[in-house]
Amino acid sequence: MRKNKLRELIREGKSTIGIRILSSWPGMVEVIGSTGIVDYIEFVGEYAPYNLYDLENLARATELFGMSSMLKVDQEPACFLAQRALKSGIQNILFTDTRCVEDAKNYVQIVKPETPEMKGINGCHAARCVGYGYEAGSSDYVKAMDDVVIALMIEKKGAVDNLEEILSVKGIDMVQFGPCDYSLSIGAIGQFQSPKVKEAELKTIKIALKMGVRPRLELGFPLNKEVVEKYISLGVRDFSLPMDVTIIRGWVKKNGEDLKKMLS
Repeated sequence: MRKNKLRELIREGKSTIGIRILSSWPGMVEVIGSTGIVDYIEFVGEYAPYNLYDLENLARATELFGMSSMLKVDQEPACFLAQRALKSGIQNILFTDTRCVEDAKNYVQIVKPETPEMKGINGCHAARCVGYGYEAGSSDYVKAMDDVVIALMIEKKGAVDNLEEILSVKGIDMVQFGPCDYSLSIGAIGQFQSPKVKEAELKTIKIALKMGVRPRLELGFPLNKEVVEKYISLGVRDFSLPMDVTIIRGWVKKNGEDLKKMLS
């Protein structure tokens, strides 16, 4: 079992930098890894097409550069997707659509090993992460599953309303506020920057910090230094760079428009 860099950085109280990708091409992971900047790569499986072979290959590519990995899973079937990802070598899971404390408890159980102490439902297997059986059911396997960083999207009105109860569930390590889904859930369609939405984001950050859970922020493109510094002053230490498609779109739009002006 290999070390989980994201878990180690959190355990040491250090800041983390991730990046989100929709591409299941391992080459994209290698290109990002070659920069030496990113601590972990999150494959946003909720939005992208992929198969089980892709998960193994994405995990292998992160290992080449000593990075950790994360999968964002759909709300259904979360158990199947999360456990198959962990078996493939993906080390951390971001669960979507949390609404209540029962959801949070279920997500933790999905990840944690099925021991009397941890009371999870993640059992023994002979998949890639245990060397196709070599380390199956070992103490190293149990530790690796216990080291999985469990992150929750806080993006529904119910999740914000019941946040303290949700974050009281032992095993939750990180949260990220989702303004798009939250604005939908309160009837403020498309109003991602409205006062009510920003108030809910600030509430999420403050409660998470109070309860010892790491709040993560996804950054926009291009990087806004003032925005980053504002969140750092609040106590945020975990940031995710924009999705690959967002970066490409932003770069092409800006530089393409500049080139058109020069040509005209």
